[in-house]
Amino acid sequence: MMRNKIFKAMMMIGLVAATATTSMAGSALTPIYAAEMEAAQGNQVVNGVLDFGKGSASININGNEGQSLVGKKFEIFQLFNAENSKDGESINYTFHPEFANAIQTVVANALNKKNGTQLRPADVTEYMAIDYIQTLNSKPVEGVDTPQELEGRYSDFRYFVEDVRTQIKKENKSGEIITVQSTKSDNSISITGLVYGYYVVDELSKADENGEQWFASSLCMVNTANPDAQVNIKSDYPKITKKIQEDDNKDAVKNDGWNDIGDYEIGQTVPYKFESTIPNMNGYDTYYYAWHDKMDEALTFHADKAKMEIVINSKDGKSYKLKDDEYVLTEKPQDGSGDTFKVEVMDIKKIVDREFNKMNNNQENDYTGLNVTLKCEATLNELAALDTGRPGFENDVRLEFSNDADSNGKGETGFTPWDTVVCFTFEVDGLKTNNHDKVLQDAKFRLYSDKECKNEVYVKKNPNQGQGGYVVMNRDLVGGTDHTGGTSPKDVIEMVSDANGIFKIYGLDQGTYYLKETDAPDGYRPLLDPIVINVKPTYTTDRNSYVKGDGATEKTLKKLEGTAHIKSFYNGAFKDEDINLHTDVNQGNLDIKVINEVGKKLPITGSSAMLVIVCAGAALMGGVIVSNRKRSKKEEE
Repeated sequence: MMRNKIFKAMMMIGLVAATATTSMAGSALTPIYAAEMEAAQGNQVVNGVLDFGKGSASININGNEGQSLVGKKFEIFQLFNAENSKDGESINYTFHPEFANAIQTVVANALNKKNGTQLRPADVTEYMAIDYIQTLNSKPVEGVDTPQELEGRYSDFRYFVEDVRTQIKKENKSGEIITVQSTKSDNSISITGLVYGYYVVDELSKADENGEQWFASSLCMVNTANPDAQVNIKSDYPKITKKIQEDDNKDAVKNDGWNDIGDYEIGQTVPYKFESTIPNMNGYDTYYYAWHDKMDEALTFHADKAKMEIVINSKDGKSYKLKDDEYVLTEKPQDGSGDTFKVEVMDIKKIVDREFNKMNNNQENDYTGLNVTLKCEATLNELAALDTGRPGFENDVRLEFSNDADSNGKGETGFTPWDTVVCFTFEVDGLKTNNHDKVLQDAKFRLYSDKECKNEVYVKKNPNQGQGGYVVMNRDLVGGTDHTGGTSPKDVIEMVSDANGIFKIYGLDQGTYYLKETDAPDGYRPLLDPIVINVKPTYTTDRNSYVKGDGATEKTLKKLEGTAHIKSFYNGAFKDEDINLHTDVNQGNLDIKVINEVGKKLPITGSSAMLVIVCAGAALMGGVIVSNRKRSKKEEE
């Protein structure tokens, strides 16, 4: 009989436990059951709503402005049941049995630390736990409908909740995991069909190693669903955009030339700018903030802090430039990332809190409207000659940032998506012939940027093996500014047409160039005036929405056009020609033929008729002389 009673009692306990485990009153599922439930029900928030159908309470989660909740995951725990008095004057909390031990463990540790006692978790009663938690309320209020102020992100209550969540995980228990497939129009979601209770909402979303998601994890959000709870996402993550400064047609490009697309000469300095936001860093002890940059091999990074600046700006116009010792610059970090360089600010929160101090009574700062601008430079190098035109030379950046306030900013980081800009360069393929289409060797040329031919565009032999031709050396390389100033490079040379009449110039910018023939081949007259060459690429009108890889398509560099104005002087007259050059946008080249006309011999005096008369006269005189000699001989005989 006694055995039967014990057996029935055990069956009842198991039934109650199973009922508690599977009901949304706690939705406290073991990992196995949680996985089965998620597989069966999906727990997908669609159109902003997920209904568990267990009660009339709900939790509404509101996303941050500009940061969609789509793709985020949350885990929901019910720590306590909540019961209202009939008149609504009072509210009473009781343990949810699934998480009672976790709460008792954390409260026992807290009370022992505070009072020097030796309480065991089992010694902590329900009233002791609830009373202790209420002491953590900085501004306690009575009644069900009385508004409460949120606790600070550095409050004792915050750390208590995190300790409870950690203890729950140690006990291998979990709550309901939900995934947001789509939100309401205001970027919020509603979890409905809950019983009245005291709930913890824990955001699970973090960035993966590839930066496919760039969420930051939120501090635990806590509220009483009685009947409704409103919780605002406490996670915040920065955003970054990269810009390149086009130096031509700035008025058309706008924003002083800063956009996603540019073109340059080989050797020219390429300016870059990273613009990123400062997120809400409240809740973090420290905040890691780092830029990761990857450049095409045709770009040479200027790894010099003197060529770099990092400035924090506020919406009210205040700015602060980071000192050299406040950030770390690493070129080609040996971490397997393949980054060209990395710039790290180990604790940007410390700097911002010092320079932009707007602390409230909870020691929380106001980070709204703060952003960071990092400027750096690179040079378009000689490898660009191997790939003029499409697809261009891309440069990518992403931001690494602290994304888990529970880790106090140490070790837990996420990444923004990569943002990419692109630049291009072009080539002129020259062919030297005469007007009979015979190729001419040894014609000599120099290139200039001005019609007076005072500012030479320096070139040198192309160092890329097997390619031939010449590459431009922009004056940025020799202390000048683009086409002016600086010193003449030691390896500057004059261009010469080869045995096939060919001379190629790699690494040209858009704009106007002046090709001057300094010496014609032997027997030919050089052109007196320089040939005016216009290089005209056409880009997309949407210059601020570049997508990685689009440089290889017509989406970015839509077409390439070129013209040449040639002035010559032959046969006593000047001749002006305007020619549309043949171009290949994929190869980025413009074909130009430079023609020398075949020279004619100068005239001589006399004529061919006079020569005939002279010859005939000479023959006649010779005949007369012979005849006279014969006659004289006969007379002597």
